[in-house]
Amino acid sequence: MTDREWFDSTIWERTATDRPSLRRRSSGVLLHVSSLPGPHGIGDLGPGAYEFIDFLSRSGQGWWQMLPVGPIGAGSSPYSSASAFAGEPLFISLDLLVADGLLTADDLKACPEFPAGEADYAGAWSFKTPLLRKAFQVFTERGSPELWSGFKDFCARQSDWLEDWGRFCALKDRPGAVSWLEWEPEIRGRDFRRWGNASLREFGESTTRQQFLQYLFTRQWEKLRGYAAQKGIGLIGDVPIYVAHESADVWANQDLFQLGADGRPTAVAGVPPDYFSEDGQLWGNPLYRWDVLKQRGFSWWIARLRQAAERFDAVRLDHFIGFQRYWEIPAGAKTAKEGRWMPGPGGDLFETAARELPGLELIAEDLGAVTPEVIALRERFDLPGLRVLQFAFGTDGQSAEFLPHNYPRRCVAYSGTHDNDTTRGWLESSSRPDERERALRYLQSDRSAPHWDMLKAVLGSTADTAILTAQDLLGLDGSARMNLPGSASGNWRWRLKPGQLDDGVASRLRTMTESSGRSLEMKV
Repeated sequence: MTDREWFDSTIWERTATDRPSLRRRSSGVLLHVSSLPGPHGIGDLGPGAYEFIDFLSRSGQGWWQMLPVGPIGAGSSPYSSASAFAGEPLFISLDLLVADGLLTADDLKACPEFPAGEADYAGAWSFKTPLLRKAFQVFTERGSPELWSGFKDFCARQSDWLEDWGRFCALKDRPGAVSWLEWEPEIRGRDFRRWGNASLREFGESTTRQQFLQYLFTRQWEKLRGYAAQKGIGLIGDVPIYVAHESADVWANQDLFQLGADGRPTAVAGVPPDYFSEDGQLWGNPLYRWDVLKQRGFSWWIARLRQAAERFDAVRLDHFIGFQRYWEIPAGAKTAKEGRWMPGPGGDLFETAARELPGLELIAEDLGAVTPEVIALRERFDLPGLRVLQFAFGTDGQSAEFLPHNYPRRCVAYSGTHDNDTTRGWLESSSRPDERERALRYLQSDRSAPHWDMLKAVLGSTADTAILTAQDLLGLDGSARMNLPGSASGNWRWRLKPGQLDDGVASRLRTMTESSGRSLEMKV
């Protein structure tokens, strides 16, 4: 039996009504894979992930939401990945490679001491990379027939992107290799015939190794998702609207992006000034040529969403606003203030997606400069938007829509997102004391544990889906914040310590989940 056959035979093997759905009253927890506990410097798909699923089950949850799981980009950001299709190799569990016979227990004994409660990307990369290389060597020399069969099947199924990704990584691994803009002209332009077969063969092993790492990631992912399914828990993924310029996607599909003849962006993505930043946010991602994508039936985007559907039970579309209109910033601009609004693909993309991927559940991350046209696009395709409780207590006209008693049923309610301060940090912030006081009065809090009062309000809301962050369940202060928009360093590092999400937290969360009618056992 191949890995795919195993996965198809186990995922949601109970009745169809056991499948999680954004249309059923439920709740879950937001925790990125990198934030899971474990001994190797960063969270992965091994024992810590299975223990977290057990925690979700004990506390009556139906969802595990995470951030993008692609290769981590600049500043350790999951939103600036070198691939829209590949998985992050650091998330491969070394413990599970021991179980597969690709490593030995002795291989893991040299693991250094990593800081507790913080992801150490550089340290994890330094420790894990040689072991992943060894796993590949063991596989090529004496891998089991099952692994070989699974690898060949995987390569055949993922051929549309996998070969480009393997080549991109192999070329980046060359000594002194820099941006693909500085590669040999024939390689920058992907004219491999001019480069020569000998040079291609030189990088064949490196290319295959990268493909094998993607197979290991997918193999471990599918087994984890199967375990979650057996517990009745669905996975919510996150698809950023944009990809990094320094990515296999842009290199392999240059005609789909707004690039000059030299491959450099002519305009880049961002958002205008908003709640998070008075200068706006200058993301720097290359923008799409939506007219070219439409002419080709949005095939690249459909492939991307299909890949997400293979990994997740529901998918959050980051920056949904950009599909209706996007903020175009001239290349070389110093801030996002210099941008302008341009029309996005609108309903054309989503009509194609609905036709090609029926049943795919999407969440529209519609925070920011929402216009009636954005709302109309979201409602046309019956997509749930977001409601974030921390936004409810300002004095502007939009704050009221974030109050729980105003939520529509068809939405996903959050205590906070990865871009927000923790709830405790927000409550303790000296910058918004008036908002805090309005919140405490609204919640009728006795102020003994106001973060739990906030969580209770989210769970008790009319929203079909409620998501709480792991940091808020633990009542952690602002030092546990995952990301500060507009800040280039110090983000994405927070990590659970072993045993933090203990039975006491699970019991309290379960009680609140049951009382709000969201428990797994209460679903019909």
